[in-house]
Amino acid sequence: MPEDKRVVITGMGVVSPVGLDLETTWDSLIHGRHGFGPIAQFDTEGFEVQFAAEVKDFDPLKWMGRKEARKFDPYVKFALAASIMAVDHSGLDMENGNVDGDRVGVIIGAGIGGMWTWETQHKALLNKGPRRVSPHFIPMMIANMASGQVSIRFSARGPSFAPVSACSSGAHAIGEAYRVLQRGTADVMICGGAEAAITPLSIGGFASMKALSTRNDSPETSSRPFDQGRDGFVMGEGSGIVVLEELEFARARGATIYGELAGYGMTADAYHITAPSPEGRGAARAMSMAVEEGGLNPDEVDHINAHGTSTPLNDKLETIAIKVAFGDHAKSIMINSTKSMTGHLLGAAASVEFIATTMAMREGIIPPTINYETADPECDLDYVPNKAREVTLRAAITNSFGFGGHNVSLLIKRLDA
Repeated sequence: MPEDKRVVITGMGVVSPVGLDLETTWDSLIHGRHGFGPIAQFDTEGFEVQFAAEVKDFDPLKWMGRKEARKFDPYVKFALAASIMAVDHSGLDMENGNVDGDRVGVIIGAGIGGMWTWETQHKALLNKGPRRVSPHFIPMMIANMASGQVSIRFSARGPSFAPVSACSSGAHAIGEAYRVLQRGTADVMICGGAEAAITPLSIGGFASMKALSTRNDSPETSSRPFDQGRDGFVMGEGSGIVVLEELEFARARGATIYGELAGYGMTADAYHITAPSPEGRGAARAMSMAVEEGGLNPDEVDHINAHGTSTPLNDKLETIAIKVAFGDHAKSIMINSTKSMTGHLLGAAASVEFIATTMAMREGIIPPTINYETADPECDLDYVPNKAREVTLRAAITNSFGFGGHNVSLLIKRLDA
């Protein structure tokens, strides 16, 4: 059996609540700028939660034609924009032949998919009858359409599908793209996650299950991962897309390499539909699997971009899981949660956080966990509170855990490590 090929990161694109591109998003993260505010997309009168982390000032016509924009759900628009940015950032020339489209794949996950389309078309059905349901409803709404549209945009004819694993969707997409490249089935993979679920039904549903912060009077301090006063996550939206390449292919074309994706661990808690396993075993095992595949000892991991949702259970149990996976070294690991600034982007969260982790490795700066005011005795690790930290990183993990008990950890190394 041939040896697995090595996989590197060569391009990144972001649409987020704190920036409409990689540079702006990264600058916001390292300076602790948040994206929280009153919801502008619909009237929140009567809603228990009235704020979110919305993408602001996004113009789809910068990235697609008017006719296309009318036929795409917002989550697909975000994914297409982020994908175009990622491919441009990678330096790949998809149109003029420095890569064979048969050797390019697309895997983009979504936790929910076209929620806006679903809700607006359901209103049309109830108010105007079945004949007024759009013929574009199904292809606009289904959760694989970001992968489909990006494949079409770049004539990428390699492996293409869409994992749907709640908040782990983007991490599964990147991990499975990594496996495709390891096997030699493709040379290039465009992968990540996208979500646009700040809708009346989503906000109402998550609020009803008591998952969301209710700090309507102070949205700017609402997301406070690992802080004793945390009371729930803040809904976000956007897309993070990365270009992964087989190492020798990337080197041969002179690509800029931002890091090596060297480990992928995925497990299931098999415990509860929403609550993490109380011993943290599934999450710990995912981290350990990623470290082992990367050929590292646990004490060589310097940084973890945590799932860190700002919910009471998640942050406590992720802390437990990190201790199980890393033992005494857990107290030396610099842990942050960029959800303290972006909110929780659901199916897009993992890919945006993968990008933040890659940039932390590349730039030698760990973004802070903002709004950290009161230490929780059950969350007693180093969460890089409130201020970015300059440090040289050898290896880092990003964690993503989804409803249903899905756990994913991805390990990124400096290529020279």
